[in-house]
Order: sequence, then C-alpha cells, then structure tokens
Amino acid sequence: MLDDGRLLKELEVVHRTRHETLLYGSDDALATHTARTKELEAEYVRRHPGRAQTSGRTREGARARTPEAQHGE
Repeated sequence: MLDDGRLLKELEVVHRTRHETLLYGSDDALATHTARTKELEAEYVRRHPGRAQTSGRTREGARARTPEAQHGE
C-alpha cells in the first residue's frame, strides 16, 4: 500500500503522462495507463471522501460561468 505522499506522486505522474500515452502509446499501454489511473484515483477518493470541492468544478458552477448565465439570459 502506498503512503499518502507516494499516492499523490503517482497520481501526478499518470496525469502528466496521460496525453502522450493517448497519442503515442500502444493499445496495451493505453489500457494499462487507464487501469492504473482509475486504481490510483479510486484509492485517493476512498482515503479522502470529504476532500475539498471547488464550486466552479461542479456542473452548477460550470453553468454559472457560461456567458448566458453571467448576463441573465
């Protein structure tokens, strides 16, 4: 089991390498990367169920940023 610091480092690596793996990795590499990302993210959420959530990162918050919502249209 990874400690919290190592878990965060692993998450940083998979997020940083995602785009390159998508564009240039083999199908197997992409599948492995996807599975590892899902595993690490699930573990992070399991450990931090009450993690901070920014209102702008929710559907409602995103809708509030649209030009129509900002001008009351």
